[in-house]
Amino acid sequence: MRQLRILVLCAAICALASAHAFAWTDPVDAHAEIMPLVANSLKLGLVKSGDRIIAVGGRGEIVYSTDTTTWTQAHVPTRATFTAVAAIDANVWAVGHEGVIAHSADAGEHWTIQRKDPLKIGSDVDDATRDPQQGAPLLGVLFTDAQHGMVVGAYSLALRTDDGGQHWIPMTVATPKEKSAAAKDDDIDDDAPPAKTDGKMTFSEKDLKIGEEATPHLNAIARTGSGGLLIVGERGSGFQSRDDGKIWKRIQLPYDGSMFGVLGYDGDHALAFGLRGHVYETADLGAHWAEVETKTELTLLGGAALPDGGAVIVGANGIVLARMNGHDELHGFIDTPAGIIAAVMPLSQKSILVAGENGLSTYSPTGSSPH
Repeated sequence: MRQLRILVLCAAICALASAHAFAWTDPVDAHAEIMPLVANSLKLGLVKSGDRIIAVGGRGEIVYSTDTTTWTQAHVPTRATFTAVAAIDANVWAVGHEGVIAHSADAGEHWTIQRKDPLKIGSDVDDATRDPQQGAPLLGVLFTDAQHGMVVGAYSLALRTDDGGQHWIPMTVATPKEKSAAAKDDDIDDDAPPAKTDGKMTFSEKDLKIGEEATPHLNAIARTGSGGLLIVGERGSGFQSRDDGKIWKRIQLPYDGSMFGVLGYDGDHALAFGLRGHVYETADLGAHWAEVETKTELTLLGGAALPDGGAVIVGANGIVLARMNGHDELHGFIDTPAGIIAAVMPLSQKSILVAGENGLSTYSPTGSSPH
């Protein structure tokens, strides 16, 4: 009898252990783990809220500091990766993968999830009819005051709120039926085969031209001093609005590669940057663009505006581009220990805070030799 009881107890323990081992929680619903070296792990976004600097990044990690030396990790109810962050006074919003939008009302200490839309995968899900925006990452966020904000992301996903994020509603920026004037003039037939010459396939300039994406990924959003809005994204696509995002007009940058960031200045002045070191400047909210010399082909991922048209732009291999005003050239520096840099925040005229694959660190471009 005793042996039987032991066998039953062992079976119960094994069953419990088995159930526990196979229990799985979707990372979007799991709390971020508190990590001892959290300041040294992937960070993708920076913002200031009062006297605090807040950084967001991988696996739901959010940290804050007042001195950029000691960082405190916040308790966050998701492990979704955060890609961007914005703040209005003590209100902070972080956006990221799985369509997650998180909000803090106390400068980054405590967080709640305002929105999530994880990708559904299973035998009962038809991939052919699934909405591509479901589960799409959010890549940019902008708030004009504590009530009004917008987020943009992959597959032209765009949302807005008029109540501080309690409700997020779709915002139409690009539509599948939209086709620009340039695309209409070229009348490119994507299904037409290349011409044959002596049995060999040859490609004309028209064959090789990259067509415009009807619903491109939207990578960043910014507001200029005039109140105009600019979105930049995949394949050089851009969108402008002069009525707080109610109506968007498609524009196209001179470069067909993706733009990953945009900075807004006074009036209709803006700076966009992205693949292969390309930087473009506009004085009329994107109607016309002029290329800015960078002397680099490293991809540019993040940036911060400085007074009088100045800028700090960062990206791959520790590249840091800086100019003190709009009349100056962009000077290049390399912050090697930082690795790939995704975001930057000026701390003073001589120092910046960078966030990227190796976490958070400070750097002084003025104390380094130009690259």
